[in-house]
Amino acid sequence: MARALPLQVGVTGGIGSGKSVVCRIFACLGIPIYAADQRANWLAEHNPIIRQEVIALLGPDSYTSEGTYNRTYVASRVFTEPVLLQQLNQIIHPRVFADSDQWLRLHAQQPYVVREAALMNKAGDKNTLDYVVVVDAPVELRIERTKLRDPHRSETEIRAIIARQITDEARLQLADFVIENGLEYALIPQVLNLHHYFSGKAEHQE
Repeated sequence: MARALPLQVGVTGGIGSGKSVVCRIFACLGIPIYAADQRANWLAEHNPIIRQEVIALLGPDSYTSEGTYNRTYVASRVFTEPVLLQQLNQIIHPRVFADSDQWLRLHAQQPYVVREAALMNKAGDKNTLDYVVVVDAPVELRIERTKLRDPHRSETEIRAIIARQITDEARLQLADFVIENGLEYALIPQVLNLHHYFSGKAEHQE
């Protein structure tokens, strides 16, 4: 009897760890990717109910005059006020969950799918995922990568973001597999090994 849904693999890591690069490699192998953070921003911009609730919470500056979700403004508000961040998450996270569930069903015939997110927790995501992959790299390297990727961010800002995220130790406790993305490690072979493993697991569950 065929399984109803594909295996679900979560890929997570701190800012600058390279989780998006890992997901692009999986995508090149034909695996569907759900980028939760990108999708949350898309929903915030295109879902009228979310738009109304975000404006009610954070004010009209949450969107530009062209109607674009103003991530810079929103981040400046919520990351200095934890209560606002919690309220924003209560607006967006249920919609992202519903959206990802619909996406999953669209890919029901795939052997496995990948969900990418900066934040995952045992109480929630871990219970819906078959495996969690943590992409790990030294903090100083992550900072340098982020400065190259986001030249508008200062090192102080990047360090503040890292401080707000869960610790590397806590993140690694979630891991079924760890991809090492320091300078001394080759990334593609690690992803290929996991791809073969997940494909084999999916085949045995059919």
